Order: sequence, then C-alpha cells, then structure tokens
Amino acid sequence: MAVPHSSRHWSAVESLTPGDAADLQNRRLREQLDYLAARSDFYKAKFAEHSVDVTRVRTVEDLAGLPFTEKQELRDSLAATPPLGNHVAAEAADIVQIQASSGTTGSPSYVGLTRRDIDVWSELGARALYANGFRPGDRLLHGFGMSKGFVGGIPVVQMAQYMGIVDIPIGAEAGAERLLRVQADQRPGALIGTPNFLAYLAEQAPAILGLRARDLGVRAISVGGEPGGGLPAVRCKLESLWGATSREMLGGTDIACIYWGECEAGDGMHFLSPDLMVAELIDPETDEMVAPVPGAQGELVYTALRRQASPLLRFRTRDHVVVTGTDCACGRTGYKVRCVGRTDDMLIVRGINLFPSAVKQLVSELTPATTGEMRIRVDFEGHSTQKPLMLVVEYSDGLGTEQQDDLRSSIEQRVRSALGVKAAVELVPERTLARPDHVKVNLIERVS
Repeated sequence: MAVPHSSRHWSAVESLTPGDAADLQNRRLREQLDYLAARSDFYKAKFAEHSVDVTRVRTVEDLAGLPFTEKQELRDSLAATPPLGNHVAAEAADIVQIQASSGTTGSPSYVGLTRRDIDVWSELGARALYANGFRPGDRLLHGFGMSKGFVGGIPVVQMAQYMGIVDIPIGAEAGAERLLRVQADQRPGALIGTPNFLAYLAEQAPAILGLRARDLGVRAISVGGEPGGGLPAVRCKLESLWGATSREMLGGTDIACIYWGECEAGDGMHFLSPDLMVAELIDPETDEMVAPVPGAQGELVYTALRRQASPLLRFRTRDHVVVTGTDCACGRTGYKVRCVGRTDDMLIVRGINLFPSAVKQLVSELTPATTGEMRIRVDFEGHSTQKPLMLVVEYSDGLGTEQQDDLRSSIEQRVRSALGVKAAVELVPERTLARPDHVKVNLIERVS
C-alpha cells in the first residue's frame, strides 16, 4: 500500500512547477527511448525505416519529428508475432499479467505487464482516483466489468488495493439487482463505473430495494469508459440520484488504465503524471502539435514512460479533447481537458463537424420530458452526409401527444441553434433504447 503525499494530492509530482515537470519528463523520455532502441524489435524497425536517431531526441518537443504508432500497427504486430507482438520489450519470464482491450472489431489487443508496469499503472490510477475524491480506507463498489481481462476489472482492483481502498469486485455483468443488494448490505462510500450504467443502476434502486440510491451511503463517484461523464446534465443527474459527488476520469488499455482525473473544481480532468507518460495534443488533420492552452482542442497522442513489457511511442488514441484550463485552485499544475468523443466517431453533417456527446448534452438538458437516452441513426457510409441528422430520443412516461410534439420541436430547434445542423427527431417511449451494462454506450447506431 502506497501513502498519499498530502490531503489534497496523491503525489508531489502533481504540483511541480511547469519547468520542473518538463525537466523530469524529458529525462524520463530519453531513458524510455534508449530502452526502446535496445529492447523493442518493433521500434528498432520503425526507427530504421524513418531514419530516427533517438540520441537526438532530447525533449518532448523533439517528438514532432518521430512517426506515430497506429492501432492497426499493433494489431498487425500481434497477428504476426503472438501472443504479445513484436512490440513486446520485456523477457517472457518477467511478464506477470496480460490485459485485453474491448475488442469491438476482431480480436482484442493484448497488453503485457511486468511487476513494475503494474506498479506504474497503479500509481497513475491512484493520482486520478484521489483527485476524484477516493481516499485510503474507503470501500469501493466496482461497477465496471470484471470479466475477460478488460482493464476496468483487475487493474482497478489493483489500484484500489495500492491506495489502501477495499474493492468489492462484483462487476457490472453481475447485474443491477446484485450490485444494488451489495451496496445496500455493505454501504461502500465509493462507486466506479460508466456514467450511463451508474445512472441506470440508481434508477433501478427504488424498484429493487425500495430505497432511493441517494440513501445507500455513496459519497464519491468516479466515472469513465465513455465520453459524457463531464457533461453538466449527466453529472447533475448522477449527483442527484446518488447524493454524491461525481467526477470524471480517462484512460485506455494501450498506455494504462486510468491516468487523467478531475478534481473538486469539476471543470476538466488534470494531466497528473509527467514523470510516467507524455500526452501530446495534435491537430488530427495536419498532425501538428497543438499547445494546450484554454480552448485548444485536438487528438491526444501518448508516449509511455518507465514502461517495460508493451511500451508505446506516440500512440494515436483518436480521443478528441478540449482544454478547459491550465491552472486550478486545487494546486495541480497539469492542464485540464474534457473528452468530447473520438475523432473517428465525429460526424460531418452538411459540412459541420459534430460529436455525438454534444447532441447527448442537448437532449439530457430536456429532462424530465426526456429520459436523456438518445441515439444518432446513421444510414450512410463513412462519416459525412448531406442529410439532416436523424435522432432517436426517449420521452418519459406520462408525456401526452401534444407534449411529445413540443418536445420534438424543442430538440430540433436546440440542435439547429447550438450545433448549426438540421435534425429529424423520432420519439420513442421510455425504456425502448437498450440500457448499458459494463460495455461502453455507442451513441451512433448504424443502419443499412
């Protein structure tokens, strides 16, 4: 069990001056590049192909001259050299754990971990969860899926144990009734999962337990795994249902599990770990670096530091974020972001770029007339259309025909006003759209 640095920060690194953080990060970057050049067949070949001399890379800014690592390259590596690909850079005897991505297309991506890698993952996660409000001594109800080796399962358990938190690893696949019964019996004060699933869980509490979720003892909620946890309407719904604070975090399988965390300010997730990773912001159209100043947006690109088994350099995540701030009253000095979606989920409607999460926010703001559940129905190839945006939105029980007409008009007007696109809205009764479990909610529904 590790010990927090202070009552406000898990690690002293979180409050380093920008200059000290950059010096530490640059030193660790040079160490990681030397490691890749010596131990990774994948990067040896990549460096040779692109004429990269790693000894000339001295700072994060120098990364701009290095090639990206794409997800498809990792899939090809795994297929060509099973079980962990030729990007594995540790001896097989040193690998003690293998994690898998969600594998929504084809086989999952497999990631190897050494003992030190697990410690690094746990440290990264501890900083984020501590910012979210979790504390040593807490008990945690685990609302991510526990099965299939996914990163929301065992790695979160390991993070909790590293922090001195008692994890109750029931898992979302156990179902709402099982999770709620355990919550009622054990009364853990901390809860973790995807925002949509935790909202659904709270909504089931009166029918299953005869109690409101807010009466079940939850103090702090950490949400992630899908965009939306930071949307004001979604946060307000979660906090109202559970009577707890709800803060957002962000991560991913290929680099680590959790590594961005929102503090009590509630206005974006801090970058917390310049000593353990590099997070670049790039323009996905030009591939150029973007300075992380307030209002800037782009795609996150990661380089792992102090990583042994499956280290990645300039890995393109396709996560599209907006920078919400560069300073904070909490004392953390890492810039803050809000994830608005994935660049490969972005739609172009009559020439206007649109992220599904923006539509979700507009619909959620119209509760209680709507349940907040919606899907964008896509009947075209790719990401671009000249047609109106087709939305399927749930209306709440008890809404009359005239009120439904008003709701439909209101949604269409709000989408046009806020996003600049025309929408065609189909209203469906409450509980029509499939409710989420531990799987990420896909707001885009492709139809043939």
